[in-house]
Amino acid sequence: MKPESASFSPSADKSNQITEPASTGVIKILLVEDHTLVRRAFRRMLEDEPGLQVIGEAGDGQEAIQAVQNLSPDVVVMDFALPRMMGGAVTEHILQIAPNTAVLIVSMHSEPTYVRASLDAGARGYLLKSALHIDLVAAVRKVAAGHHVLDSRIILPELISEDATRPPTARELEVLQLIGHGKSNKEIAAALGISVGTVAVHRANVMKALALGKAAKLTLYAIGRGLVNVDSD
Repeated sequence: MKPESASFSPSADKSNQITEPASTGVIKILLVEDHTLVRRAFRRMLEDEPGLQVIGEAGDGQEAIQAVQNLSPDVVVMDFALPRMMGGAVTEHILQIAPNTAVLIVSMHSEPTYVRASLDAGARGYLLKSALHIDLVAAVRKVAAGHHVLDSRIILPELISEDATRPPTARELEVLQLIGHGKSNKEIAAALGISVGTVAVHRANVMKALALGKAAKLTLYAIGRGLVNVDSD
């Protein structure tokens, strides 16, 4: 039997949820999943925890984009294989209209191409549904705080461009590791005992050496090299 698909359905009293001040510390979550039973299970899992609030649901990619516009969630928990639009494209659209929103993909697909498409589009995490106990709550809190989360069973090949001119130096790898952990230039400078300007130079140099067109790909490279233990951030 084909799984039931549900329409976008924000929780009651939507106006209060949208305008809720960030100072309350509540993480507002949008669930995007075409399997109704899975959505219900995720909702129960998340709403049992303090500080987490599911403010809406969507059953496909188009509904997800509209829901983000209407509800301004902090975190979008989303399947990859969605009707009408796949997770990578949905993530790109979401971040165009809400760049501070964290996207967490929870999928049954472990193929590196799916994972890469999601992370390259800007998703902060990728978990597999096949886990006996998906630590969804911890993952939501991590991505909301700016960290990256990657299921430990996923093998992600190192991100190397054909146009790369050289591998990173030892110091650049240190900078990359801290970038992968979400550290700012100021925090990296303090950790390594160098100036903020020197950190900026290392960042620019390694992007040029690896031919990475976007700063966000530095994190993907760090993950692919195993510089970041994203499961324990």
